[in-house]
Amino acid sequence: MSDGAGDDDLKIDVGTNNRQRLVRHLLKRTAVVVVLLGVWYVTRPLWHGLVYSMLFSPPATVLLGGGLLTALVLWYYPPWRMETDEDDSRGVSVVDDDDEFSFEVAPGGLFGGGAGGRKLQRFTSVVTVLFVLSILVGIPAGPLEQRTLASQTMADATEVAEFPSANPDNPRVVPRQVSDVATSGSVSYRQHRLGASDIARTQNGSLAWSYAIEPDGFRNQVIENQRGVLVADMTELDQRQVNVYDQEFTYGQGMFLYRSADWQLKSTDYLAEYNDEPVEFSYEGQPYMYYPKTAHEWNLAPFPHTTPAWKGGALVYTNGTVEHLSPEEAQSHPVLDGQRLYPLTLTQAEMESLNYRNGIINQLPVVGAHENEVEVAGLPDSAENSQPFVIDLEGEQMSYVTALEPYGTDTRGLDEVWFADATTGEYTFFATERETLTGPERAMGVARASDSRTNWGQNFVVAEPVPITVDGELWWQIKVVPVDATDVARNVFVNADDSSTLELRTDDAIRSFVAGEQVSDQSEPPRNGTETDGSGSAGAGEGDDVLYFVIVTDEDGNVVERIPVRSGQDTRIVDSTGNVTVSG
Repeated sequence: MSDGAGDDDLKIDVGTNNRQRLVRHLLKRTAVVVVLLGVWYVTRPLWHGLVYSMLFSPPATVLLGGGLLTALVLWYYPPWRMETDEDDSRGVSVVDDDDEFSFEVAPGGLFGGGAGGRKLQRFTSVVTVLFVLSILVGIPAGPLEQRTLASQTMADATEVAEFPSANPDNPRVVPRQVSDVATSGSVSYRQHRLGASDIARTQNGSLAWSYAIEPDGFRNQVIENQRGVLVADMTELDQRQVNVYDQEFTYGQGMFLYRSADWQLKSTDYLAEYNDEPVEFSYEGQPYMYYPKTAHEWNLAPFPHTTPAWKGGALVYTNGTVEHLSPEEAQSHPVLDGQRLYPLTLTQAEMESLNYRNGIINQLPVVGAHENEVEVAGLPDSAENSQPFVIDLEGEQMSYVTALEPYGTDTRGLDEVWFADATTGEYTFFATERETLTGPERAMGVARASDSRTNWGQNFVVAEPVPITVDGELWWQIKVVPVDATDVARNVFVNADDSSTLELRTDDAIRSFVAGEQVSDQSEPPRNGTETDGSGSAGAGEGDDVLYFVIVTDEDGNVVERIPVRSGQDTRIVDSTGNVTVSG
C-alpha cells in the first residue's frame, strides 16, 4: 500500500521543472525582443512613418498596434504543452513540443497539438479581424478629423473687410520653371545637382527661389556632402541675382541614410512629421536649412480621432547641429527672422478641411445640402504651381494665400480668399458676400483671350497665377513664358472683379502697378515685331506675322537661341555637308 508520498514528490518535481522551463522561455524570448528593439532604435528613421501612423492614426493604431500586441502575446506563449494523467489526482506531466511556434487548446489538456504554423494561423486570423476593425474605425475618424480641424481653423480666423496690400518691392515675376531652367544653366557641378526649388527670403529682404546643392548619383550620395545652397531672386527680370553659399553641410539633402538631414531630424525628434520641403537660405553669409514640423493631437469625443498642429521647426547648421525649436522659439530666433516658419502642408490641410465647417452631413453626396460649402479652387496642370500661393505683403510679411470657390462642378468664381501668416500661422480671410470674383483658372483663360496674336500652346503658355492685392482689389498676376521656359515674355494682370487685363514687361512698371501707381498698358508689341523681356533683348518673338520658331540647342539639349520665322520668309536648315534638311 502506498502512503501517497511518491505522488507528492512527483507533483513537486513536475511543478518545479515547469516553473524553471517557463522562466528560461521568458528570458530567451525577452532577449530576442531586446535585440530587435536595439536594431529598431538604430534604424528608427526608416520606420518613422509606420510608427508615427500607429501612434496618431486611429485605423493604423488598431491594425498596426493590435497586430504588434498580438505578435508579442504569441511570441511569449509557452512552447510546451501540459497533459493530465488518467488519474487527475496524480498531477500533470510535462511533454516537449518540437514546434515552439505552436499551441492549441485540446481535449485532455490545457495546451496541446504540435502542428507547425498554428501560431501563424491565429496571428493571421487576428490581423484579419483587426483589418476589418481598422476600416470601421476609419469611417467616422476621417470625417471627424476634418470637421474638428475646420472648426479650429474657423475659430482662430479673423474676417477682414478688404484685402491686405501686397509688397510692391517683392512681386513674384520669375516663375519656378523659368528659374529652374535659368539657374541650372548658370551653374556647373560634376558631382552635385540642384535640388527641388523652394521659396525663401534673401538677406536684402526680397523673395527668392532657393536650392540645395546636393550630391548627384549613388556613389556621391554615400560619400559627398551637400555643398551649400543657391538662392535666385524671383522679383527681378532685368537684373536677376543668383547667389551661391558654398559651404558643406555635415548632414544635408541628397545624402545617404544617417548622413542625411532627414535621418538626423527623425533621430532627434521622433514624434513629429516633416512633410514640408526645407527652406534653404543664408544669414550673415552662412547657409542654413529650416524644416517646419507638424504633430498630431488626440481628440477622444465624440469618437477617437486626431488633428494636426504646428510643432515648431528644426534649424540645421552646416556643422551638423540640429536645433529643435518650439513655435515661439522659431519666431524669436534671429537667424529665422523674415523666413516662412509655418508648415505649408498644414495650411493646405486646414484649407481643404473647410468644406466640413458646416458639419459632416452638409457636405455628403446625395443627402448633403452643401450650404455655404467651399472648396479649394482648382488649377490646371499648365499653371505650374499649386495652392496655397506664397506672396509677400506690406512690411515684408510672407503669407500663404488660398482661393476658395463655391462647391460645385461648374463653379469657377471665388467665394473667399484666405491669408495665413507664414510666421505665426494666424488666419485672416475675405468673404466676397455673394460677389462673383474671377478665380485663377478663369483668369488664365482671360489672359490667353486678351492676346489673339500669340500661338498659345505651341510657342507660349500662361503659367503660375499668383494673387496680389492693389488698392484693396484682387488681381491675378500671370506669367507668359515660352514652352521651353527659358524666359519671361511678360506679366499679365487680370482683375478678379471685372476681368480687365494689364500687360507689363518691365520691373519698374510691375513695381509701380503693385504700389498703386498709374501705369500704361504695354500689350502692344515693339515695332520690329519681336517681344522683349524688358531689358531690350529678344525674348518671346511673337510679332503679328510670326509663324513659328526655329529652336537651336547645344549638345546637352539646352536652348541657346530661338529664331522667329515670319510670313513670307524662306526657311532652310543646311547640315554640315551642304544638304538642305528642312525647308519651308
